[in-house]
Amino acid sequence: MQNSPYQLFATIPVKPQFFDLAKEAVLNIIPQTLAEEGCELFVLHEAPEEDNHTLYLYERFKDEEAYNHHHAQPYTKEVFKKYENWLSGPVIFTKLRQLS
Repeated sequence: MQNSPYQLFATIPVKPQFFDLAKEAVLNIIPQTLAEEGCELFVLHEAPEEDNHTLYLYERFKDEEAYNHHHAQPYTKEVFKKYENWLSGPVIFTKLRQLS
């Protein structure tokens, strides 16, 4: 299925002292990301406070090439650079396949 959307769910564990900065960093690139030709959806979520400072990002791109293009953008690289110190563990990327 080469033409199916490329969808991921990212679980982003953040150190408590950097949670607001990490959230703001992603929120700031949403308009640019949504303007990318292959981006179909890019939505940031947070769970209730008892979740221990984790962000959740749902990403859907036209295809894997569009997803890779997104990760090559300077604004995306900048967020990843900041995350080097802000994360409390590795980001878990779960690739999704739409069933309906």
